[in-house]
Amino acid sequence: MKPWNVEICDVTLRDGEQTPGVSFSCDEKVDIARTLDAIGIEVIEAGFPAVSGNEKQCVKTIANLGLDARICGFARAREPDIMDAIDCGVDMVSIFIPTSDLHIRLKFKKPREQVLDDALAMIDFARDHGVIVRFAAEDASRTDRVFLKEVYRRAAEHGAALLSFADTVGCLIPGEMRTIMTDLVSSVDRPFCAHCHNDMGCAVANTITAAQAGAFQLHTTVNGIGERSGNASLEEVLIILRQKGGIDRYDLSYLTELSHKVEKYSGIALPKNKPVTGELAFSHESGIHIAAILQDPATYEYFSPDLVGGERHFLLGKHTGRKALEHVVTTLGCNLSEPQICRLLDLVKEQSELKCSITPMVLQTLIGRVQQETSV
Repeated sequence: MKPWNVEICDVTLRDGEQTPGVSFSCDEKVDIARTLDAIGIEVIEAGFPAVSGNEKQCVKTIANLGLDARICGFARAREPDIMDAIDCGVDMVSIFIPTSDLHIRLKFKKPREQVLDDALAMIDFARDHGVIVRFAAEDASRTDRVFLKEVYRRAAEHGAALLSFADTVGCLIPGEMRTIMTDLVSSVDRPFCAHCHNDMGCAVANTITAAQAGAFQLHTTVNGIGERSGNASLEEVLIILRQKGGIDRYDLSYLTELSHKVEKYSGIALPKNKPVTGELAFSHESGIHIAAILQDPATYEYFSPDLVGGERHFLLGKHTGRKALEHVVTTLGCNLSEPQICRLLDLVKEQSELKCSITPMVLQTLIGRVQQETSV
């Protein structure tokens, strides 16, 4: 398999922190940044320095950590925003403007051509100060395509190193993303970035589709946090790149640890069935499944929990089979006869159907009950 030509820009510390109610401390941001760097993430968007003095100091701190990742600061197409980012010592400034008629009408109340000309002057300004510029079109997915290509073409002429396509309200489905990104990549000679939101649940699918269509820089957040329904999940994008994109340069063993850190720092609880890092991602109850997994985990796991720093769990319930129960009982250091196992299995199913979770303590109680019954 020929690996896809992509890199990751993780935006947890900026777009992820824009999740309503979320605010990371500087120490938390540094911890997240260090772990992203350990994974091998190429670009970390450290924040939006113009937001506050504390935010600017956090971005500066991360920029001075000496990480292998390139550090990016976010800025509106305004000199003060850009200077705030440059003052932090970032490697790259992401300058954004809204490009859809709806956004321009509400935010600027002047012709879109004038908005673009003003933004191009800000690209020149940033480049004159020696930083790499990524030029981002906000609400690109609802922008007139002819005008959007003009925006990107002229930004490239002014020296923008990367061109970012933002599906700001998550309105695209993968087929639409493929068509648009294929058109853009073939029209403008610059690396494109895919920045996808998850309003219709398509952020990861759209990000991967963009990569297949030629997008180079893929934007993600840990656990998919972000405004409204969030962004493309870093964990899901990375595992797809490993399993389907031929890319094995990232150390995925940090993913579960990082996911739980961000869950703690953000206060946004993971769904139990969250792919890759959720509590149930490698948990099995079905007797048929567990019996097969005990012989070869690949029967019901497409990738190993070890790959992402997770653990496999066998849960007991109404779907549990005898082999699974024997395995779990053995791990508890108990030795039951076949009749005892069969009786215990009946009790486990009865309890489960009463919506009682079969915790280790409950299982020990049921084992004691079986042993007492059979000793009489």
